[in-house]
Amino acid sequence: MYRRKIALATVLLIAAVGLYFTYLFYRVFFLPNTAFNNPTSYVFIPTGTDMPALLDELAPVLKSTDDFRLAAEKKGYATRIRAGKYALKQGMNNNEIINTLRGRSLPVKVTFNNMERIEDLAGRLAQQVEADSLSLLKQFLDPTFLAENGFTPETALAMYIPNTYQFFWNVSPAALQKRLYKEYQYFWTPRRRNSIQKRGLTLNEAMTLASIVQKESVKADERPLIAQVYINRLKKGMRLQADPTVVYALKKAQNDFSLVIRRVLNKDLKINSPYNTYKIKGLPPGPIGMPDISAIDAVIFPEPVPHDYLYFVADPERPGYHSFSKTLREHNRKARAYYRYLNKRKLYR
Repeated sequence: MYRRKIALATVLLIAAVGLYFTYLFYRVFFLPNTAFNNPTSYVFIPTGTDMPALLDELAPVLKSTDDFRLAAEKKGYATRIRAGKYALKQGMNNNEIINTLRGRSLPVKVTFNNMERIEDLAGRLAQQVEADSLSLLKQFLDPTFLAENGFTPETALAMYIPNTYQFFWNVSPAALQKRLYKEYQYFWTPRRRNSIQKRGLTLNEAMTLASIVQKESVKADERPLIAQVYINRLKKGMRLQADPTVVYALKKAQNDFSLVIRRVLNKDLKINSPYNTYKIKGLPPGPIGMPDISAIDAVIFPEPVPHDYLYFVADPERPGYHSFSKTLREHNRKARAYYRYLNKRKLYR
């Protein structure tokens, strides 16, 4: 009888232990372990993250980091953590979470436009991907890459076509640059290249001129007209005399690109700078900003009907638009009217 009781107790103990480990296994792997109320929560895992750092990253979205750690160790994930952006669904268990983190990294949308300098582009991208702005800037100005692909530090910005792209969040600076260079090559179709060649411009020169056109007018429908004016001036060997290049030169000279200059004064036109198109002939050494596609195409495909305008000035009767002239005398008359408009509104700087 005594032996039977011992045997029964042993069986019960084994069963209890078995049930406990079964429950423990089920709890660790298959009970929901999310601690957020939204349908989806996104987590970002940096490159080089180890298990303690990962647990800190996941702590706000998990009920139990201990259970997750145990499951990760059992599944071999603890030593194979992958960087990236991941989407966790409400109610996921640890098995599902680990499977997601193991191989379902999501792309992020990367958008940029209207950057004034390559430094600004690096800063903008650093807000959207893992890499920091200094790492991106170093890559963007890599002398080997620039030389091999026909760029200089002054024209480096010309390579980046403003748009929205998809990247993995942990993309390296080199891979990001390589992909954006491919997008640049896709943009410059044979039709675009042939048109620019007929106008006697290189791709970098076209981007530089487009950056001036972009700064001159916010009206996309007017940009082809402005582009044709500058092309006319280039063909005649005239200085471009573009106010936006003077503004850029002033900002660059003071190393302050946050300056707001609403009116270019006569004294400003005397600044010694390769970007001051009142002093230099031809185009400045590189873009004075990042032109959008409408400005680029305005240079590639200017006004459908060629015109012989050589001058333009802001039109006070049509805010945002300009008035065009064929002669300097006509232009000066319109310019005086515009300056009177500015003075009346006390816009002296």
